[in-house]
Amino acid sequence: MSDKKEVFISVDVETSGPIPGEFSLLTIGAANVDDVGQTFECKLKPFNHNADPKALEVTGLSLDELERSGLPAQDAMTRLGDWITQLAGSATPVFVGFNAPFDWSFVNYYFHRFTGANPFGFSALDIKAYYMGATGCSWHETRSSSIAKKLRPKLAGNHNALDDALYQAELFRLVRAEISSKNSGVSK
Repeated sequence: MSDKKEVFISVDVETSGPIPGEFSLLTIGAANVDDVGQTFECKLKPFNHNADPKALEVTGLSLDELERSGLPAQDAMTRLGDWITQLAGSATPVFVGFNAPFDWSFVNYYFHRFTGANPFGFSALDIKAYYMGATGCSWHETRSSSIAKKLRPKLAGNHNALDDALYQAELFRLVRAEISSKNSGVSK
């Protein structure tokens, strides 16, 4: 096992559609999993007006409003990168997400397109897969509603990126605690 310190950062995004490059990253929320007082949040200007109406309906976001009030993507990603670097210090920042492949794909694309590098590197930790591995449940049972029934988080998701990042951080802590309690009963 490595002695390198890791900082787990829960990240959630809201987008105008299903894939980066064709659709825009609209909001980013991030929280230190182990110190949820350390957060980051921003809205971005869309880089085009491609949108899946269902994506905008779910989030309640308006491309026209974000065009006026959002940060340019380069500014947003620079600020997020600076926040991650400051938060992590000499530790390795670990991207944590619920359905991480989706959120990470947008974050990774935007970091590379607008700043040239992703401080998270090339990987992410998916809470759904982590939960499945920890419990032996089926993939179907990794929906947030199913996990919430078992673990009883105090928070809930609402499609606000920061709120969802905080909710995901709580879910991750609860899964980690579940694993820890199982492992504490195992003799070595």
